[in-house]
Amino acid sequence: MDTQNAPAASTLAPVSERFVVHWGEMGTRWGVNRTVAQIHALLYLSEQPLNAEQIADTLGVARSNVSNSLKELLSWQLARITHVLGDRRDHYTTSKDVWELFRLIVEGRRQRELAPTIATLRECLASPEFANESAESRKRIGETLQFIEVLTSWSDEMLRLKPETLAKVLKLGGRISKLIRDDVPTARAAPGGDTRSG
Repeated sequence: MDTQNAPAASTLAPVSERFVVHWGEMGTRWGVNRTVAQIHALLYLSEQPLNAEQIADTLGVARSNVSNSLKELLSWQLARITHVLGDRRDHYTTSKDVWELFRLIVEGRRQRELAPTIATLRECLASPEFANESAESRKRIGETLQFIEVLTSWSDEMLRLKPETLAKVLKLGGRISKLIRDDVPTARAAPGGDTRSG
């Protein structure tokens, strides 16, 4: 048997298997199909590109399930097709840069979830019937749109940064948050009703 094209199941070590299984569990919590998430984790850990048969054998899932899952990963740009010399089948790989993967996931979710919500909220505000809504409803819808637009604008700015710069910004943000928390005194009531900072 050509070892280059052999199923990768025998190379999936116990810790790698645990990682792949857990990534699938996390995927379901994020609203991603379990197999899609497991395939992405497998590609992320694999040193070599894998074909659909190798993926199916490794994960123990149906070939049709693998095919559909790969299409979804390709649409998210979390997988890409490559070819191996002497093998006519498509092989798949993914970025090994965790920051690049983070950027792709955030961008994908923004396009699929936040963009439609923003469009709907803008349509609500522009609707002639909007004036007939209660003042409280108009306020809540407007505040929701403003919040999502600010969040989207911030994420856009973050995604424009180089991975190394983004890492520094996130670390700096953590230090600033800790500094603010540590700087806020906790008020304690002393005997006699005196309030002193602790």
